[in-house]
Amino acid sequence: MFERTAGEQPKGARRARETGFAGLRQWLPDQLGREALGWWLITRAGIFLLALSAPLLFNRGDSYPNVWHAWWQWDVWHFKAIAEFGYANGEPSGAPLAAFFPGLPVLMRAASWLGIGYVGGGVLVSAIASAVAGVWLAKLARYEFPELRDFGPTAALVWFTAPVGVFLAAPYTEALFCAFAFPAWLAARQGRWARAAILVALASTVRVSGLFLIFALCVEFITSKKRDWRSLPWLALPAVPVLGFMAYLKQIHGSWFAWQDAQEKGWAREFTWPWTSIIHTFEAATKGHFPADRTDWTWMFRAELVALFVGLVLLAWLLWRRSWGEAAWVGATVAAFVTSYWVYSLTRATLLWWPLWIGLAVLLHRRPWLGRFYLGLAIPLAAIWAAAFFTGRWSG
Repeated sequence: MFERTAGEQPKGARRARETGFAGLRQWLPDQLGREALGWWLITRAGIFLLALSAPLLFNRGDSYPNVWHAWWQWDVWHFKAIAEFGYANGEPSGAPLAAFFPGLPVLMRAASWLGIGYVGGGVLVSAIASAVAGVWLAKLARYEFPELRDFGPTAALVWFTAPVGVFLAAPYTEALFCAFAFPAWLAARQGRWARAAILVALASTVRVSGLFLIFALCVEFITSKKRDWRSLPWLALPAVPVLGFMAYLKQIHGSWFAWQDAQEKGWAREFTWPWTSIIHTFEAATKGHFPADRTDWTWMFRAELVALFVGLVLLAWLLWRRSWGEAAWVGATVAAFVTSYWVYSLTRATLLWWPLWIGLAVLLHRRPWLGRFYLGLAIPLAAIWAAAFFTGRWSG
C-alpha cells in the first residue's frame, strides 16, 4: 500500500469535490451571464427612473405625489393583502384573493422582514427574479442555438426591453415564474427530468400558468429523444403544490376550485367560446364600449388583440418546427385566455413565452437592421407602458 503525503486527498474525494464545484459553477454567472446581468442593470435603472418621474410629470393634483406609491397599482394591492392577511380574512383589497397563488406573497412577506414593507419586498423579489430569469434565458438561447456566437445575451436584452417589461420590475408574478420556468425548460431540454420537475413545481406555486407548464413538460418528455422512463415518476411532482393549494382553499372556502370561482367572480374568467371571447374583445377595443369611454381600456384591449395575433403566429411557427413541448406551452396559454369572457392580461403573459424572445433574438442576430428596428419601437412602448402603470392607468 502506498502512503499519501500530508494534505493529499483520495482520488474519489478530489473527483467528488471537482464535481461539486462544477455543479455549483453552472448556477453562477459566466461571461454570458454577466453580459445578461449588464442588460438587466441598465434596463432596471431605466424602469426605476420612470417610477420616480412618471408620477411627477403626470401629476394633476394639488399636492406633491408620493412617488413610492407608484408601485402600488392594480394586482399589487391583492398580493400585498395576501402577504399581510392571508387568504382567510375576507377581501381586504376589494377582490377575492383565492384567485392568486401563494408563491409571490409568501416571498413578499419574508422580504418585508428587512424593514422595506410588503410592496418593497415585492419589488426586491421581482428584481432578483428578473436577473435570474434573464441569465437562464440567455443560457437556454445558447443551448438551443449553439452555432450562433455571443447570442444568449441578445435574448435577455430582447426580453428585458419587451413593451410590457415593467411587469418584470413591479411586484407581479411574471419575473418570479420565469425565474423557475426558464431553468426548468433548459433542464428538460438536457434530459434532466428530476431537476426540471422540481423547478416546475416551484413555478406552480406562483401562478395558475404552472398548470400549462406541467402540461408542456409532459409533452416534452413524451416527444424528447432524451426521454428516460425511469424519470417518469418525477413528472407527478409539480402537481403536488397545486393540489396542496387547492386542498388549503377547500378548508377555508369549502371548494377545491375556489381559485377558479374567485377568477370568475372578480375577473370574468368564466368559460366562453373562443369566437365569442374574441368578439367581446373587439367590442372592448372599440371607442365608446365602456360607459366612461376610457381611452386606456380601449388602448389596452387593442394591445390584447395584437398579443393574441403574436401568440397564434408563434404557435404556428413552433408547430412548423415540430417543437412540440414549446407549442404545448404557448397553445395552452392562448387557449386559456381566449376562453374567458374577453381576452385580457395576455400582453403580460407574452413575457412567459421564452420561444418568442429567443426566436426574436435569432431574427435580430441574423438581420441586424431588425434589431435596431425592434429596439427603436420596443423601448418607447416600454416607456409608455411603464408610465401608464406608474400613474394608475390600466396597463394589462
